[in-house]
Amino acid sequence: MKTAFSCGAGFRLRRCFSTASSDGCGPGGLKAAAGSSPPHMLIFLLAALSVCRADVISDTEAALEAGDFTKAQSIIQADRAAHGVTPEMLEAASWIARAELAAKRFDAAEAQAKQVRTLCATELRTHPVDSDPHLATALGAVIEVRAQAMAAQGERAAAVAWLDREFASFAKTSIAPRIRKNINLLALDGHAAPALEVAHWIGSAQPPKIESLRGRPVLLFFWAHWCGDCKADEPVIAKLAHEYEPHGLVLIAPTKLYGYTAQNDNASPDEELAWTRRVFDRFYSDLPGVTVPLSESDFRSYGASTTPTIVVIDRAGIVRLYHPGAMTEAELRPVLERVMGSESKRQAIKKAPRTSGPCMNPWLETARLFGAEATSWLSLRPSS
Repeated sequence: MKTAFSCGAGFRLRRCFSTASSDGCGPGGLKAAAGSSPPHMLIFLLAALSVCRADVISDTEAALEAGDFTKAQSIIQADRAAHGVTPEMLEAASWIARAELAAKRFDAAEAQAKQVRTLCATELRTHPVDSDPHLATALGAVIEVRAQAMAAQGERAAAVAWLDREFASFAKTSIAPRIRKNINLLALDGHAAPALEVAHWIGSAQPPKIESLRGRPVLLFFWAHWCGDCKADEPVIAKLAHEYEPHGLVLIAPTKLYGYTAQNDNASPDEELAWTRRVFDRFYSDLPGVTVPLSESDFRSYGASTTPTIVVIDRAGIVRLYHPGAMTEAELRPVLERVMGSESKRQAIKKAPRTSGPCMNPWLETARLFGAEATSWLSLRPSS
């Protein structure tokens, strides 16, 4: 079960009640507790232990939701005294770092993130990062928080360098896309777009390579078959793509397989591929001229740990927007207008309704359409 609540500054805490197996006593303690119990009793014990240990996370989040940071710290300290350093405690502590960041207390956020990162390092000596989802969540979160706190305090270059080192350490783990996302947030805008892997795809047309699209603007829309925000944002993407595609915009919608479907938590690749095609046909088939690469590496290259992730690339192959999360038309349209350039402006003038009769002043009409942006154009008008 998942719920979400706001914590200010656009920050969202997500409360996840997990079925992680760690109970804070190690594998030996778990076996001793289970003994030779029948399978159904073992399942019951595992479930009970998971719920109890998840309380530290939900209790910490509840305290943070109420703005009580002191209580949140007390909850974590009591849990550590009772159970030691556990993945659940680390995840709970990571929420404090995230809440400090959301409150713009950057020094406190960085300090908390560094402390949890140190504790994670101890845990990683005996448990790989992906051995427990709570450990992966905690580690990915504090890496993200520390980098964003550093950048917010004017240390962007240092934050990127630190993220690069962390990415090198965890490049083959589940948190790699999250680290890459944060590198891209700080460093991708204004740089060349990473290549896309296009050997596998959904649909009838093979996606083009990014490097083959020089001279044409590109809109990337990373989506997932399970993603409700992707489906909700599809009308925005479709509307703008229909408007700009005739003037050269290329729309590419990368996706990947996750190992499950709505019907099967352990789906085979063929089964999930078929399901992904069904979802695409149901929710995304009206995207004009879209191609759909199917690649895990594309999500890693672009750090698309959040879906949707929206990327706008200009005619020279330079990234002009990198945005994890959905966007409104009002947010995305100005970016596309800039990368489309004068061609879309001329077409807009042709299609725009006139505000007066046949003898309307075209220069005033241009100003009406583009506001302050038209000032430089008006300076070039012929004298009357």
